[in-house]
Amino acid sequence: MSENSSAIISKVWGMCGPLRDDGVSYGDYLEQLTYLIFLKMSDEYSKPPYKKQTGIPEGFGWSDMNTLTGAELEDKYKAILEKLGEQGGILGQIFKGAINKVSNAAILYRIVQMIDKEKWVSMSSDVKGEIYEGLLQKNAEDVKSGAGQYFTPRPLIKGMVKCLRPEPMKTIADPCSGSGGFFLAAQEFLANPANYSLDREQKEFLKNETFYGNELVTTTYKMCLMNLYLHNIGDIYGKVPVTQGDSLLTDPGYRVDYVLTNPPFGKKSSLTFTNEEGEQEEEDLVYNRQDFWTTSSNKQLNFVQHINTILKTTGKAAVVVPDNVLFEGGAGEIIRKKLLDTTDFHTILRLPTGIFYKPGVKANVIFFDKKPASAERQTKDVWIYDFRTNIHFTLKQNPMTDADLEDFIKCYNPENRFDRKETYSEDNPEGRFRKFAVEDILERDKTSLDIFWIKDKSLADLDNLPSPDLLADDIIENLQSALESFENLKEQLK
Repeated sequence: MSENSSAIISKVWGMCGPLRDDGVSYGDYLEQLTYLIFLKMSDEYSKPPYKKQTGIPEGFGWSDMNTLTGAELEDKYKAILEKLGEQGGILGQIFKGAINKVSNAAILYRIVQMIDKEKWVSMSSDVKGEIYEGLLQKNAEDVKSGAGQYFTPRPLIKGMVKCLRPEPMKTIADPCSGSGGFFLAAQEFLANPANYSLDREQKEFLKNETFYGNELVTTTYKMCLMNLYLHNIGDIYGKVPVTQGDSLLTDPGYRVDYVLTNPPFGKKSSLTFTNEEGEQEEEDLVYNRQDFWTTSSNKQLNFVQHINTILKTTGKAAVVVPDNVLFEGGAGEIIRKKLLDTTDFHTILRLPTGIFYKPGVKANVIFFDKKPASAERQTKDVWIYDFRTNIHFTLKQNPMTDADLEDFIKCYNPENRFDRKETYSEDNPEGRFRKFAVEDILERDKTSLDIFWIKDKSLADLDNLPSPDLLADDIIENLQSALESFENLKEQLK
């Protein structure tokens, strides 16, 4: 992170203490910053040398509020938020339903003055992006806000993009966009001169035509739009690249070349409604879609089916899924068999624990290429890279870095994945990359893809146990995982 952006992040984050004392959460603060930075940037764009039409109605811009104090500032800010929520394009989407959550006028004044001192437009999109990403990261680290569930580790996102190697003039979707992390990593990969030298048409396509997204949670959706806008994706007046809503409800109609996504953890989809006694009840939400192979209330299994739908017949996907997608019976087995039959389901990366903000999560990345309809089974071999056994990360003391995924990317061989070599052999049983013939997988109970072969050293070598804090983390993760399994079993028994 550059010194410049680091200094601004600490300034912006310095406001958090007083706001927290005032009952404002990290998420709410980030949302208010989104509104205020957008207003300030629009004001800068309206002046020389840009002189852009920003779409902000007269009397409702930054310069109408940045000199005010006290109740006057509060009233003006409230009026601006209401007015902008009525506008079209990205502008209206960001400010839709916006309200001021900073009830302390003195703190609001300090935030406005802090933003006013910076020249946001002339900052490079890298610096602006770093600032916003830094704030999103801090928000994700805040246990109370629960925002971590939307945050995929950046090294993992970058690694998935490197494996898929998206090409210019091709489309990319993320049906659970979160704060837009996959889009930004794909944009960075495509714009990197080491990968491609983009001409004007390709740059324009990257900005306005490449990305298709969906986000369910309103505040996350707004943050995503702001994040994309700060990174020069989408146009203030043009088509909004991300829509808000439940992406599982219908087939959106578009078909894309790549899907990169991490669907939200938590297995059930449910609807909350009020029963005749006036009590709140939850009902499992089952999506009856003609394009799905089977019906299920399991969110992850539905997302896998949805991703298969939105891919072109030549499309490629990299998807983070929890372990249950690899071994669950019933609908899970039907979907695994369909994937092996109709797509080239070629690679699984077993992820280590301790990399997500939600503890107890055991997850994987599945990579598959869609194929045109054929009577022949499309998957021949499934390659599995075990990046979990005997590997330990923690979010603070020992976080995963880009370098940790280098060996997997090398084994994956993005330049030509048909020319791969196993690192596992009888002579090297600890080799992490191993190939399994599809015929052998189909003979496994429930067509389970939950396969591992490396000995867990913590079980075997009592003299060299991991440090107590790692053992404690492991115990917590296993207990939470077991608890979640029991809760799911209880739901099924109901």
